[in-house]
Amino acid sequence: MGDLFSDPFEEPPDDPLSPEPPRRAPRRILTVSQLNAEIRRLLEGPLRDVWVEGEISNCRVWNTGHMYFTLKDGTAQVRAVMFRMPLSYLRFKPHDGLRVIARGGISLYEPKGEYQIVCEHLEPHGLGALQLAFEQLKKKLQAEGLFARERKRPLPSLPRKIGIVTSLEGAALRDILKVLRRRYPNAHVVIRPARVQGEGAAADIARGLRALGRVEGVDVIIAGRGGGSAEDLWAFNEEIVARAIAASPVPVISAVGHEVDVTIADFVADLRAPTPSAAAEMVVAAHEDFCSRIDRLTQRLHGAARQAVQQRRSAVQALSGRRGFAGWPARLALHGRHAAELTHQLREAIVARLARQAREYRTLRTRLDALDLRRRFAVSRGRLTTADQRLHAAAHRARDRADSRFRVLAGRLESLSPLGVLARGYAVCWNAERTAIVRSASSLTPGDRVRVTLHEGEIACRVEET
Repeated sequence: MGDLFSDPFEEPPDDPLSPEPPRRAPRRILTVSQLNAEIRRLLEGPLRDVWVEGEISNCRVWNTGHMYFTLKDGTAQVRAVMFRMPLSYLRFKPHDGLRVIARGGISLYEPKGEYQIVCEHLEPHGLGALQLAFEQLKKKLQAEGLFARERKRPLPSLPRKIGIVTSLEGAALRDILKVLRRRYPNAHVVIRPARVQGEGAAADIARGLRALGRVEGVDVIIAGRGGGSAEDLWAFNEEIVARAIAASPVPVISAVGHEVDVTIADFVADLRAPTPSAAAEMVVAAHEDFCSRIDRLTQRLHGAARQAVQQRRSAVQALSGRRGFAGWPARLALHGRHAAELTHQLREAIVARLARQAREYRTLRTRLDALDLRRRFAVSRGRLTTADQRLHAAAHRARDRADSRFRVLAGRLESLSPLGVLARGYAVCWNAERTAIVRSASSLTPGDRVRVTLHEGEIACRVEET
């Protein structure tokens, strides 16, 4: 009897009477990673582009810039991710509880075996993205106090320079210059060209506002453009433009579109103009009001002065006719002369007293300077400096004299030194024992041994002849 477990448990025991069983395909064993990869390929094929409606929850943006969240309805939920690049193009800020319509593809996150929607676009359900972004930014800036009435600044009465931030090709600039040329021909206008719609327009407008704020003498800035759709005017609904207007050191007039168009810049600006032409009218109106007020005050001042002079003239004439005031001009002249004399005496007394006090001050100052330790120290320091200089000079002179004497003695010693004689080519001849110097050739005979000392070294010689 064979072993019960000798055959695979999937196969029935051999039966000679049964027909031959069909052959099964070999088993395909997958790893978990391979299984998830297969599922991912199956999901990403037919579900590459889907639209899903749901409510956002667990929304968070990581430091990488990617946003992870969950889309849910009443009975189910699915994980979702939106990467940094498509997230930066959203006009509104997603948050928990917001119902949206997401477009993207289904993918599987293989390390965890979880499928998710990789969103490429989000739009609010039942409310346009632009309108939602507008409301979100408006609520945020209002909470920060940028719309507060107390931070609004009045327009200057006499603007030295008028700054304009707009497009050079737009009709808004022509309308503004036309009004200023007609009603304020002496206006000094500084134009900072900027794009007013399209990608990067908001940043360009903000840079223009900051640049004009740094121009010396600019007292008011007009920022705006002509009419258009909500998308065309959207640059003036960006947060960067709102904060640039709030940070401007001079008042800003927002002149965007037509009267029915309302932007975030209108709420933040110090004054809102329904059109660019109206903005120029507002600047000119302040100038005209100021000039009209000056004219009215001038007329009132002239009238008041004439009336006051007339009243006093009448009062003088009435008093001059009374009996008690007879001869008052002479008495007035006498008192005036007496007042002039007293004034002269007082002035001389004051001058004399000031001169005396000045002399006393100079005397005390001289005595104080004589006792001043700083002055004494300065004198002592000067003496020490002079003595030090004299000492150094004497030391240098003594050193020069000693050096000169040393050179003279060294020269004399050099002239008397035998080595000096040898250096000039002479030699000293010694006997063989080197005990005596040979001074005469007659003291030597042929065959004698002598030693000759040169400037450098010594040689042994034998006398051949004398």
